[in-house]
Amino acid sequence: MEYLGSCLCKGVKFKISGDFESFYLCHCRYCRKDTGSAHAANLFSATAKLEWIKRDTEIRSFQPHNSKHVKAFCTHCGSALPNLQMDGKLLVVPAGSLDTKLKLRPDAHIFIANKAEWDESLEQIHKFERLPE
Repeated sequence: MEYLGSCLCKGVKFKISGDFESFYLCHCRYCRKDTGSAHAANLFSATAKLEWIKRDTEIRSFQPHNSKHVKAFCTHCGSALPNLQMDGKLLVVPAGSLDTKLKLRPDAHIFIANKAEWDESLEQIHKFERLPE
């Protein structure tokens, strides 16, 4: 399979060639903090290949001290980007960074013990097609 992706400002574009072995919604404190949301949605692959197609802006990465968590991002718009972890053995791709439609569904929620207190029964709250008036 081949997937295309980019950052919000389109200064960075990439291609992933191969398959993802896992798709997790991670509720750990690092993922919640770096997304500003209830969880991160990340795809994992030990076999897929990452190719940078366009790099008009700088890509940086950040790893909190004494953690395995790594976040790569566009320095212009701050969008999360793919990164290699575990000495290049594991490709981690933020699902929202893909421009190609993803037909996979998440495999599991992980680090539920760190779940936000307000992240309960969300399917029961109002839904709007766009910003409510």
